[in-house]
Formats: sequence, structure tokens, C-alpha cells
Amino acid sequence: MSVISKYNRYSYVYDLMDYPTEVAWYSKWRKEFLSGLSGRVLEIGVGTGKNLPYYPTDSEVVGIDISKKMLEHAKTRAEGRDNISLFLMDAENLGFKDNTFNYVVTTFVLCSIPDPVAALKEMRRLCRSDGEVINIEHMKSDNRLISSLEDVFDPLTTGLADIHINRKTIENIKKAGLTVTEVKNLALKDVFRLVRSKP
Repeated sequence: MSVISKYNRYSYVYDLMDYPTEVAWYSKWRKEFLSGLSGRVLEIGVGTGKNLPYYPTDSEVVGIDISKKMLEHAKTRAEGRDNISLFLMDAENLGFKDNTFNYVVTTFVLCSIPDPVAALKEMRRLCRSDGEVINIEHMKSDNRLISSLEDVFDPLTTGLADIHINRKTIENIKKAGLTVTEVKNLALKDVFRLVRSKP
């Protein structure tokens, strides 16, 4: 089953599956790191639109996702917000002009994109020179025990939902030509991290 097919299928239960972590961590991080953004914001992998309520009403938000069914849920969350536009699009091949956005955002997305470096190169292309790429992601830990467990369970999570829990995301960000300006550990030691970078 393809990534698109899996996320179309999971779209109906996606919010329910994420509910424990949403209550414990995610909603707090969304508010802390997204509510102050301004200008033009591109969100890669908008999913069911969980981030949308946190963006300021005076920002111009463009969300893309590869799953039509996920976008249908996001459109419900975007109702009444004329500053939000949603598009069906592949993160590895984005149909926007260079240097278009002040911010490019992902939250828990780089684990499931087939070629994360290609997607990150697109983020770098689209982010203005004075802009910022913000990635809130889970990734391979620097802790030997935790990273070993991630390696053990990665085939399971990949098989079920195409989610790679042991990706070296900071290395991938650098491979894409982005300059990392901040790394902040958020939870489970360093599994969940905020990474800020510049084109």
C-alpha cells in the first residue's frame, strides 16, 4: 500500500491516534512555536490541520499535503479563516516560485516523506533569504539505548504507517543545504526536537 493510500485510510482516525501526545505535548508546542509567526507561511504536510488554529489571523498560511482525505479534514478546521489556503501537493515537488515564504514549517512530517532531503531542498528553495525553516520532529536519538530501541521498532512503524522513527533529521537538514541556527530538545530526552534553520 502506498503512502498516499495509508494516509487516506488513516485520515478518519488520525486525530484519535494522536490524542494522547496531542494533550501531553503537541498542542503546547504548536502554540509556543507557531502563534508568533507572521507574513507568508508554508506548512508542509498539513495533515488534518491541527496547526491551523494556532497561526495568527494576520498571517497568510498555505498548507499542502499529499493525501486528499487528510486535506478534507484540514478544510473543516480552516473554515472561516480566509487567510488559509490548502493544496494537494507532493512535498518533494512543490509548485511555488523560489523565495516565496517567510516561514516554512513541518510538524512530525519528515519521518514519513519518502525522500526527506529532497523535501528539505524544496523548503530551502521556497524560503526567503531572511526567512526561517521550522521543523518540530521526532528523530533518531543521540542516546545509545534510545536509538537502539528506535532501530528495533522502525520496521514495525514503517510497515504500519510509513513512519520512520530513526531518521537522522538534523543531518538531513544540513544535507539539504540549510544552516541550522537552533536545536531544542522537547521530550523523551532528544527524540522530539525543534530545529530552526536558514536557507
